[in-house]
Amino acid sequence: MLNRRLIRIKAFKTLFSYENSGAGHPDAAVKELLLSCEKSRDLYFFLLNIAGPVVEVARERIDVGLHKFHPTEEEANPNYKFVNNRFAALILDDPEVGRICQKKHLVWGEYDVFIKKLFASIQASDYYREYMASGEDSFEEDCRLWQRIYEEEFEDNEMLEPMLEDLSVYWVDDVAYVLNVIIRNIDETIRTRRIAKPEVFQKEDDREFAVKLLEESIAGYDEYVELISSNLSNWEPDRLVSTDIALIVMGLAEAVTFPSIPVKVTINEYVEISKFYSTPNSRSFVNGMLDRLVRAKMESGEITKVGRGLDEN
Repeated sequence: MLNRRLIRIKAFKTLFSYENSGAGHPDAAVKELLLSCEKSRDLYFFLLNIAGPVVEVARERIDVGLHKFHPTEEEANPNYKFVNNRFAALILDDPEVGRICQKKHLVWGEYDVFIKKLFASIQASDYYREYMASGEDSFEEDCRLWQRIYEEEFEDNEMLEPMLEDLSVYWVDDVAYVLNVIIRNIDETIRTRRIAKPEVFQKEDDREFAVKLLEESIAGYDEYVELISSNLSNWEPDRLVSTDIALIVMGLAEAVTFPSIPVKVTINEYVEISKFYSTPNSRSFVNGMLDRLVRAKMESGEITKVGRGLDEN
């Protein structure tokens, strides 16, 4: 499920917290990193599990209309297309999804206000009206509707963000990525008629990458900080931004530890992360410092790259 970019971000956050807390053991930091990764998968199932409650709100509104003393024509002859949506039913009927959500309490029972507002927003949308008016009646159409719901209703949702932050400190920064995974996996559901249930890591060596990256960053932290300080020009060490230090340390640790990852990939990754987690000037500083230090270590033989196209200078 997690790609290397998100793994690096989680490792960076863990390293930053570990080094700035002044306490703890490296094993505890690794445990924290793996928990953070597991929480991304929890968010995936939590967001998937919203389909049932949203459909139930729609069903309740139909029932209210039917029991009115003087229902409108629309209320007396309701359109059941959304409440019979097969993608939502597939989630509700999947025993493994239900087991995971119950075990980890990934349920929406306490958030009925949010559910009702979410359905109101869906109901007011053009894509929903088109779906309800369409003469098509297919499993794919039902799935595509939920793709649109996840695309349109969740990211930058003013109610959702603080709610997720209260539920888990790990979730807020993961929302956009997890939504993309859900949207992409709905394509798989259309093909297989099964709900995709991804593992935390896409490949087993991704877990090894995460753990080793953090461990080597912690082990080499003091050495790399001293190296950074000794290579500053016209800049006092105590003026360094702590997030920049953590990013450069992690970039060096990655370049030294993983011979199969090109140095250009490593440098570009940490420069990109600096755009979102550091200062406006960090991009150029992280790029320049990492490039200088990595090149020096390649020249001294401390960094070697193996594999086709990796013996770059």
